[in-house]
Amino acid sequence: MSRPGFLNKPMPPAPPRSKGEVRSGSYALEVQGAPWKFTLLHDRPEDMLLWVTRGQGRVIVNGILRGISTNNALFLPAGTLFSIEMQQGTQALFVQSPAGLSPYMPHAPLLLRVRDSLSQAELTGTIDAMNRENSQKRPMLQEALAAHVGLIAVWLHRQVQAGATDIPPESAAQRLVRRYAQSVTREFRDPKVMGQYAEALDVTPTHLSRVCRGCCGKTAADILTERKLHAARLALESPTPAVKEVARSLGFASPAYFTRFIQSHTGHTPSALRAATRRPAVRA
Repeated sequence: MSRPGFLNKPMPPAPPRSKGEVRSGSYALEVQGAPWKFTLLHDRPEDMLLWVTRGQGRVIVNGILRGISTNNALFLPAGTLFSIEMQQGTQALFVQSPAGLSPYMPHAPLLLRVRDSLSQAELTGTIDAMNRENSQKRPMLQEALAAHVGLIAVWLHRQVQAGATDIPPESAAQRLVRRYAQSVTREFRDPKVMGQYAEALDVTPTHLSRVCRGCCGKTAADILTERKLHAARLALESPTPAVKEVARSLGFASPAYFTRFIQSHTGHTPSALRAATRRPAVRA
């Protein structure tokens, strides 16, 4: 039997398995202190599942804005450009696993509106079991978590077969924005400006910005800026490499231009951001 993918298209071969560990937990706890890690557009080298158990919010996936609410599951394969903004008080669980950990994991984004109470309880129970494994730290922890990831892959395919996938009609504008988002994930470290992306897509910068704004509320330049900013802030959480090396790795012409970029978007210099992440937390 063929494995269903997003939009019911034949799935490409499974990506090679990446290194890393399986993680699970609460979305609310994960964003504490650093909401930008989810609210800025970015992609990750791991697969991620978000399961909303209460509340609502909105997500941008490959340049397309969608609403997400209670009993919705969002699966994001490695390399998907996305951002997540949830309303205050929302409760959600997440699982992050190395790409290719399960050969049955879908290879394209999925948004599932799960109405069956048994299916809802199955996924919540699986993630709760993973969280217990994490808290108990028993031998073969990662092996146990990987087995649960396999169960989640099966659960996702069963929901697709049951018709829980939310697939709205696709427009030419959405196809263009998706192509642009995929280009950004591949090339955001290059010293390219938005106009060069538009030229490669055979459209004008004005048209690309217009369709991006229509699909997700952000201009094409906003999308590229957010991806670079997320990578910069992530790099500045570590004491190395030097700021000038971070700037060079993200395609900035000079460290001074990189400093102005960071300061204009965060209100702090790169050195100040780096120092803040190394400062010990003060107990209340």
